[in-house]
Amino acid sequence: MYAEKYHKIDLSRYNFLITGGAGFIGSNLVEYLLKYKAKKVRVLDNFSTGYKQNIFPFLEKDNFELIEGDIRNLEICNRACEGIDFVFHQAALGSVPRSIEDPRTTNEVNLSGFLNMLIAGRDKKIKRFIYAASSSTYGDSKGLPKLEGEIGSPLSPYAITKYVNELYADIFSSLYSMETIGLRYFNVFGQKQDPNGAYAAVIPKFIMQLINHQSPVINGDGEYSRDFTYIDNIIQLNMMCLTSTNKESINQVYNAAFGERTTLNQLVDFLKESLSEFDKSINDIEVIYGPIREGDIPHSLASIDKAKRLLHYKPNYSIKEGLSEAISWYWNTLKKY
Repeated sequence: MYAEKYHKIDLSRYNFLITGGAGFIGSNLVEYLLKYKAKKVRVLDNFSTGYKQNIFPFLEKDNFELIEGDIRNLEICNRACEGIDFVFHQAALGSVPRSIEDPRTTNEVNLSGFLNMLIAGRDKKIKRFIYAASSSTYGDSKGLPKLEGEIGSPLSPYAITKYVNELYADIFSSLYSMETIGLRYFNVFGQKQDPNGAYAAVIPKFIMQLINHQSPVINGDGEYSRDFTYIDNIIQLNMMCLTSTNKESINQVYNAAFGERTTLNQLVDFLKESLSEFDKSINDIEVIYGPIREGDIPHSLASIDKAKRLLHYKPNYSIKEGLSEAISWYWNTLKKY
């Protein structure tokens, strides 16, 4: 895990807060910071979508602290930011379909909660606020690859909330001199990502279905494409945002991706190829094609030129390399699910 060290500062001098730290990306950030001896890593999570098992190995560490609470509570956000140097704000209610079914809760968590964290970060004078933005912000923009300055109209309540997050961060940067950086995540996958539930991401869901000899269900004809991005690349980019001393790189939003697109049909082929190393019969499992999902965009591909130029980002894992790592993890931890 973690192909190399992605920071050049002494983490033992700093205290970190990770909201949503029991979730997929958050818990991987926790693991990285603890591996490299952060002074303190504090997690704020209400476990609505995160899992205690993701942070269980860290609970007894002296430099780890868990606050069980909700970002919709400003008092809890203030307590979580007390004494903190840097915030990684990963807490959100994800999923386009969930936001269509329940826009009110998505709005409360992703907007009111985000604003609470900005206010707490401002008042507690944190050094830098790095937050999870989303590729859903591009909406109906048809241009490929996606460029940070060219977005379309949002296609879901979730997309609206993530775009407004960027607007709030920009205003707090200009009004209160806060340092903020947003990362528009593009279909991140990897270890600790939940394969179960109605809103499970496609890669862990397909992996577990194939392992269990179930047919994956593809929405549409399988020619929709995505810029699938392995978690190690995302950890690298978060750490580069944390440590950047380039003034031009601060108060920006970046695409967080690998920079190549893969169709869902290709994805299934890659998964079968990698899983066949463990079980050759998986190659014979057929795919089921279903209706296109409401709110889905046909194609997604990120330009990562801005992150390369301003942050010196250089992703280490292609989709096939990342899938190989992820599949090994799921195969060896199948009993947990």
